[in-house]
Amino acid sequence: MPNQQLLIQQLDNKLSHLQPLKGMGRPAAGWIHGIRNALKMTLKQLGGRLGITPQSVKEIELRENKGAITLETMEKVGRAMDMKFVYGFLPNSGSLDRTIDNRARELATKIVQRASMSMKLENQEVSAQRVAQEINELAEEIKRAMPKSLWG
Repeated sequence: MPNQQLLIQQLDNKLSHLQPLKGMGRPAAGWIHGIRNALKMTLKQLGGRLGITPQSVKEIELRENKGAITLETMEKVGRAMDMKFVYGFLPNSGSLDRTIDNRARELATKIVQRASMSMKLENQEVSAQRVAQEINELAEEIKRAMPKSLWG
């Protein structure tokens, strides 16, 4: 799994540069419309740069606003406005590594609590401290192994 850890670290490093953007939403009418207006570029001017009609530019803006636009179109429009289109994902937990940690702990908790309940029914109850220790150990084991069931 060293390659997997390296991949996670490399992606986390790239994603960390995007974290300052986490709270930023897109403009109400979309990026294309907002930037075009800020540049005082008309639909006709942007259409000319794209080789399409002003009405087609308007349709692109509407599709972006509805979330029904392709990445390829966003890249083309970006180039036409002398911009670079970028996109990415930001883990809610802050990093891929933490996302994996959280999921491994969630899965370990479910497994250990199920076993703990079974033992309790058989009058072999384990202390809360021992249960917590088992959860920690199993979570680490799950994280190291990264089984397909981690996301099931």
